[in-house]
Amino acid sequence: MVVIMNLSPKSLVKKVIKKVKKKLKPVILGIYRTACRILPINKNIILFESNLGRNYTGSPRAIYEEMVRQGLDKKFRCYYILENPDVLLPGAVKTVKRSRFQYFYLFAIAGTWVCDTRLPKYIEKRSGCTYIQTWHGTPLKKLALDMDTVFMAGEKGIDNYKKNFYDNAQTWDYLISQNHFSTEIFRRAFAFHKEMLEIGYPRNDVLFAKNNAQDILALKQQLGLPLDKKIILYAPTWRDNEFYGKGKYKFNPPLDFGELQNKLSDEYVMIVKYHYLVMDQVDWTPYEGFVYSCDLSYDISLLYLVSDMMITDYSSVMFDYSLLKRPMLFFCYDL
Repeated sequence: MVVIMNLSPKSLVKKVIKKVKKKLKPVILGIYRTACRILPINKNIILFESNLGRNYTGSPRAIYEEMVRQGLDKKFRCYYILENPDVLLPGAVKTVKRSRFQYFYLFAIAGTWVCDTRLPKYIEKRSGCTYIQTWHGTPLKKLALDMDTVFMAGEKGIDNYKKNFYDNAQTWDYLISQNHFSTEIFRRAFAFHKEMLEIGYPRNDVLFAKNNAQDILALKQQLGLPLDKKIILYAPTWRDNEFYGKGKYKFNPPLDFGELQNKLSDEYVMIVKYHYLVMDQVDWTPYEGFVYSCDLSYDISLLYLVSDMMITDYSSVMFDYSLLKRPMLFFCYDL
């Protein structure tokens, strides 16, 4: 009782909700597993998810928007899984909040899944369902079964991590690869032996379709970027040993933004876009007018288009950005 009295009303509500969710989870999972056994699969339903539901981006977005262009969003029942279901999306798609009852129901009956990351291990892949894994990067760093160590939150050692990854990859029916180099690594690192679609990442199609003065101007105006200055995109990767919770990583920028502002602000501005796993809320107000921070919801492909150069480290964004044939600076401060 003393503990409860010391909590603010807001904290108390959060604590109660967390406990209720914990109690309900096994019940919901039980209903979900039963639904997987008794409900028929609906081949007309397609589920999309990007970045664990954190935003509407990447190849799942590109595939869905191509469906809209062809009018296929009206032929199929499309659902997009998002943590924020209030996001307005084009076409006839409906949004679904992640981990709610409808989320589990749709996973139980959907005929097709289109995702760019692993799904939680409690999601069961039914034999009549088609799972298209688009993935989300070029394997410059070791990944999955090729890894020697793992520091990610929620993982109980490298052996457990590899087992979970292997089990998940065996549920994929199709895996998209952007080139032969990636195909060979994906085969080995994911132990993937089904159909590989070596077609390039759908998310990069926009780099060809909108790489023109008119579309770039419209994007700059949409973002509120100055039209009389050059734009530097800073897009570092995440560090798996810098976490503070499962799927939540810190952002410790090594750049001195104050010094950069002093030296460059007459001619340049910077856009900072960090990895979707980085959940830190960084205060950029000291650099107002020089640093423009884009939240998780903004698709990095569009930021490539508005920028004149990019600073990164060993993130695989380098391969996507190279399609534009613009300058890149590699700041690998911890290698």
